[in-house]
Amino acid sequence: MKGLMMDRPLLTTEILKHAARNFRKTEIVTRTVEGPIHRYTVADSYDRICRLANALKRLGVKYGDRVGVIGWNTYRQFEMYYAVGGIGAVLHTVNPRLGPDNAAFVINHAEDDFLFYDITFAPLISALRGKLKTVRKFVLLTDDVHAREAGTGDDSYESLIAGEADEFDWPEFDENTAVAMCYTSGTTGDPKGVVYSHRSCVIQTFGSCLPTALGCREGDALLPVVPMFHVNAWNTPYSALMVGAKQVFPGPKLDGESLYELLDAEKVNYSLGVPTVWLGLLQYMEKAGKTLPHLKKGLCGGSALPEALIRGFEKHGIELQQGWGMTEMSPIGTVNVLPPSIMSLPQDERIQYQLKAGRSLPFVDMRIVSEDGRELPRDGESDGRLQVRGPSIVSAYFKVEAPILTADGWFDTGDVAIIDEDGFLQITDRAKDVIKTGGEWVSSIDIENAALLHPDVSNAAVIGVTHPKWQERPLLIVVKRDGRDPSPEEIKEFLKGKLDKIAWPDAVEFVPELPLGATGKVLKTELRKKFKGYVLPA
Repeated sequence: MKGLMMDRPLLTTEILKHAARNFRKTEIVTRTVEGPIHRYTVADSYDRICRLANALKRLGVKYGDRVGVIGWNTYRQFEMYYAVGGIGAVLHTVNPRLGPDNAAFVINHAEDDFLFYDITFAPLISALRGKLKTVRKFVLLTDDVHAREAGTGDDSYESLIAGEADEFDWPEFDENTAVAMCYTSGTTGDPKGVVYSHRSCVIQTFGSCLPTALGCREGDALLPVVPMFHVNAWNTPYSALMVGAKQVFPGPKLDGESLYELLDAEKVNYSLGVPTVWLGLLQYMEKAGKTLPHLKKGLCGGSALPEALIRGFEKHGIELQQGWGMTEMSPIGTVNVLPPSIMSLPQDERIQYQLKAGRSLPFVDMRIVSEDGRELPRDGESDGRLQVRGPSIVSAYFKVEAPILTADGWFDTGDVAIIDEDGFLQITDRAKDVIKTGGEWVSSIDIENAALLHPDVSNAAVIGVTHPKWQERPLLIVVKRDGRDPSPEEIKEFLKGKLDKIAWPDAVEFVPELPLGATGKVLKTELRKKFKGYVLPA
């Protein structure tokens, strides 16, 4: 017997229409690439999204065509999220930090027909034009004045949508139709294409809006520092609009001072970013002697949340929550929203829970398995390879025939993790970053987090280096805080009180900065190259 409910497709345009009917006056604010603050309402955005949809149809964009965009978090890219997918085409958000070769690879691999870009990236586009095989038209995400100043000869976004009708008859199609695509960062091998469906994005949106996830609602002001060009800005363009939360887009200025100014001026109470972003903001606030009275919570993802950041922001009344996910997961898998019973614990005990990645969103199944594929218990002690499955999780990479799922249908994340009896996930390391020493596994994340508690350490990373007896031992690589000059011995002594003896680093090296990848993560592959052949002290 089947249910007798209407069979209506889950489409992202339903989120848009819902917001246009119910949250017309909600603001969307952008610090533009050109400089000034742009401010309009959801009603205004709906009109412009309709105009863009009409313009795309006039250009000949068809169902299934790929439309690329290289841009910062702004209202124009937000409009593209809904207009492109709404007509049945696929928005390909291109990460400019991939570099020219990888950017050309993903645009050609995706077979983008059109490419929109911010004026900041005009030099990149100039370098790419001769390499792009399928792009028929380039459009500058700006107005006519700035487009002429850029001198590229490409039409401006504003001229493209000018004169178009501000109404559009949104089509209905299968909810499994592709709506967007994003490529992995390509730190090992070529970037791989992940194609999101309308259904997967809507399901992810429902899950991420829950109080046990982002928990945003009407009246909130949300600032995503995490970029729209990578995994849909952690789904916030959909989630915030669904619940009527104000959206504040930071544009290209992501330094601590610029973010502080926007967070403060727009009374933002929730923000999202990677640890390096949060670190830059905290360092600016401490140096300038400022605080953010309206900011109450922040989500930190992309890499492990350091304990020092939790404690640093807590002094300002800001709760940092850790989340975990992947490009392949649409992207949020877990968010660490602690229940009242844990929030009431003494600070040191509570923070140990905050260092975990949290509990899974609905429809995200997780398990950990041993090296021989046996499922391990959720006991808070057993660690193994983390595997996931669900309706918002990748089943195959774009144009890759090789299967990526296990025989029983799970996706291996490449992370090593522990899950406790209450469902809290703790990522202990990337499988490729675990340090194998004397038959034991040592977590590089644990050492990094401990090092970041040292008052003279600005940033830290750990890699394994060859040891004649122990196979590998930890090498700690440190960026000093400005004006500080700790010695390796001081840092090693500091860590002895915070780590098991097996995890004490054998050596400490100082560098001016750590290499960061396209998504803000530390590139340990580059560190391994730099310290290849490193000889540990006897």
